[in-house]
Amino acid sequence: MITIKKYTQLFIIIFLVSAFNIKAQKIDTAFAKKPIDYMTYINLVGKNNLAYSAEKFNINIADAAIQTARIFPDPQLGFGWFDNGQRRMKMGYGFNSEVSWTLEMGGKRKARIEVARNQAQLSRLLLDDYFRNLRADATLAYLSAIQNRIVLDVESNSYLQMKKLAESDSIRFKLGVITQVDARQSKLEAGTMLNDVFSAEAEWKASLANLSLLSGKAKSDSLWYPQGDFSGFERQFSLSDLVIEAQNNRADLKAALQSKTVSQSLLKQAKADRAIDLGLSFGVNNASYVRNTIAPTPAMTTVNAGISVPLKFSNNRSGDLKAAQYGTLQAETTYKQTELQIQTEVTQAYYTYIAAQKQVNQFKSGLLTEAKAILEGKIYSYKRGQSSLLEVLNAQRTYNDVQHDYYGTLYNYAVALVELERAAGIWDINL
Repeated sequence: MITIKKYTQLFIIIFLVSAFNIKAQKIDTAFAKKPIDYMTYINLVGKNNLAYSAEKFNINIADAAIQTARIFPDPQLGFGWFDNGQRRMKMGYGFNSEVSWTLEMGGKRKARIEVARNQAQLSRLLLDDYFRNLRADATLAYLSAIQNRIVLDVESNSYLQMKKLAESDSIRFKLGVITQVDARQSKLEAGTMLNDVFSAEAEWKASLANLSLLSGKAKSDSLWYPQGDFSGFERQFSLSDLVIEAQNNRADLKAALQSKTVSQSLLKQAKADRAIDLGLSFGVNNASYVRNTIAPTPAMTTVNAGISVPLKFSNNRSGDLKAAQYGTLQAETTYKQTELQIQTEVTQAYYTYIAAQKQVNQFKSGLLTEAKAILEGKIYSYKRGQSSLLEVLNAQRTYNDVQHDYYGTLYNYAVALVELERAAGIWDINL
């Protein structure tokens, strides 16, 4: 009877261990992945990001607009035929042809070219600003992937530790050392932690897929595996220097300044468009013989040239001119708003970075080490029957929370630096 009982206990133990192993195999970390360092990744983003590539076409479109602005008005060529209609008097018929051309006055063409050139320069500055944000967003995505990998490691380690404890408790319960409730509780905690592992795994893979999107990686047979950690994000800044750097370097502020130039050139063009153009024409007429007996006339060819002046009653309506004038005032106001916005962004990012820096220094005082030592001590005492399972679980949760806070603080510190350098228009990030 005793032998049967031992076999039964052994079967239960093997079953429990096997059950945990089956669940552990569900964690998929062996998928195809390619290691990539930060500099290689950010270079790929600059070269292959499809949204950025689409934005680059704005430069080509603006350059093409300059060529269009240089075009002179096209001449017009006309042909005609006329019949004098007097069949009885034999007045005959004739042909005429004419070339006409509009001569633009008031510097319209020069104004058009100036507008196109200023808009092309504005497109280049906007593209620089687009890349400034893209580079920062891509860096945040890279950091997020690293952070999610660390979170997965924390959750996996916690689960494995609880799994070992649950396996040990199963054995101890069969041996009558602990109660069945404690054995079930540790098993339940291990199962709950496994769900947390699955959740962390999903977030990690989603962040890796985002790296493929940003770097323009079309093949889906593997995912990027970012390298690096959260070290090397410590800097010393002066807020006043950062504000000056931002005002000198931010592409969006340069673009706002260029918008003022564009609006002024549009005002010049609006004034030039009010000038009266001249119409030039040159024609040739050919009339056939007039064969009547009263006034016979031989065939003849006449030449004519003329100037036409359009009557621009539309100049009495100055809506387009007023719109251009309001456009300059609007651009001036937008520039001031952008300048103030940049100053605010730099100030906010600076204080966020300083706060994150203080939090990181707080963790350097040994919080993580202390929490780990407490957990190991509780587990050791629990195995010796000197503490309860509840104390172990509390210590485990505390250790997990401290780890999450620690790595979350390191991540926030890195993010704060990225946002600060994005706001200041500087960049020296390298993982």
